[in-house]
Amino acid sequence: MKKLIFLFLTGLTACARHHDPAILPGSLEWIDLSHSYDKNTLYWPNNAKGFEHMTDADGKTPLGYYYSSYSLCTPEHGGTHLDAPVHFAENGQAVDRIPLESLIGDAVMIDVSVKALADRDYQIGVEDIQNWEKEHGAIPDNTIVLFRTGYGAFYPDRAGYFGTPKTGPEAIPELHFPGIGPAAAAWLVENRNIKAVGLDTPSLDYGQSKDFETHRILLGHSKPGFENLANLEKLPAEGIYVVALPMKIAKGSGAPLRIIAGLPSR
Repeated sequence: MKKLIFLFLTGLTACARHHDPAILPGSLEWIDLSHSYDKNTLYWPNNAKGFEHMTDADGKTPLGYYYSSYSLCTPEHGGTHLDAPVHFAENGQAVDRIPLESLIGDAVMIDVSVKALADRDYQIGVEDIQNWEKEHGAIPDNTIVLFRTGYGAFYPDRAGYFGTPKTGPEAIPELHFPGIGPAAAAWLVENRNIKAVGLDTPSLDYGQSKDFETHRILLGHSKPGFENLANLEKLPAEGIYVVALPMKIAKGSGAPLRIIAGLPSR
């Protein structure tokens, strides 16, 4: 027994040499970056259906105890969700094939909200990333990159969030919201070893995109995307630990996502 305790303590000491104790899961303050799924959940305008939550049972059983059970129906892409590589890469990973290590780990948050709120068609550029790095240093390897545009504050108001209150195909030409520019996406995959990207808008690409080049670049390089994130204003620029676990849909191109961020406790 004494030998086992000694080996355990030795292991902890070894870990302490390589990891800041402040980022151990037990010492983190957790921030929920997910919007709830309900009747107000926002989907791409041409989705025929939104979130449906149907009551199968709700009340006292014949034996006198309470019991509830519900059925749900939802498109893959809506609310806070994950884009799997296969969404825009023919032979890319489906949701159930994405390695867990691509969805969990250290993260940084790049705030472009001043520019994005002043221009609904703003595309995050290489300069935005490089300016962040001038202050905080190069984005470390194996990092999840989050972008804050400030548009999370409009959710779930469709007009404020999408730039139009319309739904259906006629809404597509009127979409105006920021996204990640293709040049920035290419720079990240070519110059930084990132795990995934996320932002607080409906799409990795900006609203007026026709060819979804940013999706094609990031997902084509097996970098999952997290869309419609919440509460990014609560995050610092660095020192973030993210857990982003989607519903494990076999062969899914996307999935509802519960994503949380851990910060060192104050």
